[in-house]
Amino acid sequence: MSLLVGCPAETEWHENRVAITPEVVARLGRAGLDVMVEAGAGRAAGFPDEEYVASGARIADRSEVFAQADILAVVHRPDVQRLRAGQIMIGLLRPDDAPEELADVTALSFEGLPRTLSRAQSMDVLTSQANVAGYKAAVLAADTFGGFFPMMMTAAGTVRPAKVLVLGGGVAGLQAMGTARRLGALVTGYDVREAAQADIASTGAAVLDLGVSASGEGGYARALTAEEQVVQQQAMAEAIRAFDVVVTTAQVPGHRPPELVSAAALAGMAAGSVVVDLAAGPLGGNVAGSVPEARTVTENGVVVLGAGALPAQVPRAASSAWARNLTALLEYLIRDGAVVLDPDDEITAGLLVHPKETVS
Repeated sequence: MSLLVGCPAETEWHENRVAITPEVVARLGRAGLDVMVEAGAGRAAGFPDEEYVASGARIADRSEVFAQADILAVVHRPDVQRLRAGQIMIGLLRPDDAPEELADVTALSFEGLPRTLSRAQSMDVLTSQANVAGYKAAVLAADTFGGFFPMMMTAAGTVRPAKVLVLGGGVAGLQAMGTARRLGALVTGYDVREAAQADIASTGAAVLDLGVSASGEGGYARALTAEEQVVQQQAMAEAIRAFDVVVTTAQVPGHRPPELVSAAALAGMAAGSVVVDLAAGPLGGNVAGSVPEARTVTENGVVVLGAGALPAQVPRAASSAWARNLTALLEYLIRDGAVVLDPDDEITAGLLVHPKETVS
């Protein structure tokens, strides 16, 4: 009997993504999996129920998905009272947030995927969604900014291109730089990691040097010392004055994001400038006073966008990438019709919140 993968609809108010798309249903079938999707789960992402049925999936109500699925494919952790003992659940599960809620299921959380392993790249949800977020951040900034991004030569005169600063040279930051450049802006990038500066330059952006380096383990930046933070913020406040748009992308998984744009820095920016904070969330953000999923305007007229959930605003592309990552993971885990969870395997060990035995 085939294992059943269930895909419930997401219930967070801002979420439009879905964990499985019609595109991957046949691929999952070749891996020995049947697929059940909650009615309407893909509608907000542009995937109607009819497309799932045509691809070979079954449509069911929410209670059936939770009751029958051997494997639950989700974007976010669902309402835990619906979980069934022995189920496998895969998604962004916030493993440090009330892990006891996951005690009865086998929880595989994408936050723990060892991203530096080349064989894990096809499964890397954080990277695929960061790409979407970086793209959308640049588009959102261009839409919000009151001027042009590219240089415009008109009968009324020449308009200079917008000056854009992107803070963070990770996946989201590099995508934001590349997209802003394609839109015609003059782009500068900044990262405290020396290795990231070459990546910034590879996009064609200029590199901002504030004299502070903080390369850490696993490709992430280490926390700055108090003295380094003072130096960085003072230099940043002075540098930011020259830019029309700032996009911030610095995150530390499971911890409060570093504040890169202080209140003093915002006060020094020109009226009409735009700041997009991709790190804005429950733990804080990179920008002083940014509010998650909200637009605020400072006293001096700077627009601050708390944009920590941008992939949900590009749901079709984001869901397609997510579903491919999920499918790659399931293909990796399934052997002879069973999900094999080997705690000695680096990928499995990183993903597991509560290790369990092989499930068949």
